[in-house]
Amino acid sequence: MRTFSCVLLAAILVMLASVSWGGDFQKGWSAYSSGDYPTALTEWQELAEAGDANASYGMGLLYGNGFGVDINDELALKFYGLAATEGHAEAQYNLGVMHQNGWGVPPSEEEGLKWFGLAAEQGIVGAQMALGRYYAMDFADSYDPVVAYKWFALANKLGDFDAKSKKEFVASRMTPAQVAEADGHVNVWLEDHESLSASQ
Repeated sequence: MRTFSCVLLAAILVMLASVSWGGDFQKGWSAYSSGDYPTALTEWQELAEAGDANASYGMGLLYGNGFGVDINDELALKFYGLAATEGHAEAQYNLGVMHQNGWGVPPSEEEGLKWFGLAAEQGIVGAQMALGRYYAMDFADSYDPVVAYKWFALANKLGDFDAKSKKEFVASRMTPAQVAEADGHVNVWLEDHESLSASQ
């Protein structure tokens, strides 16, 4: 019953958003998916400006990739930021990528890691892989094979095909005690995120 209520509430909120703000996120997403970017822009603009996280993420995709508009990192950062602060996991990941690469902002590993961490906790495998790679660099001060193994293992469990070989490479340079510690972290994360792991 609780699940039904949440689904019903979400449906009502989407309908109210469409009525109140004049946009339709799903119509915009269908247009975006079919390459009709002008329609996506029209549907998402008002919703995003009114604070809709999904529409803000969509606007970030348009401006970040130059789909139907000129590439504009400043606007991509703005819209990804609006969505990310509302907890939108994909927006958090994309914001991390932009900060790490210095797209529209000075490059910042620290800022990138912050957003990757938030997205990774929500099960975004790209963010988990980014964290795994960061902590797997044995020449850097940040090197932490236990943490690298954890994120690679989780990305593998959530469906990333490259994660298994990366996890195995990191494990080959770890002690049995370190592997056991990392496996413990993986199991705790999976227990705390049961709905994510069950969907795989």
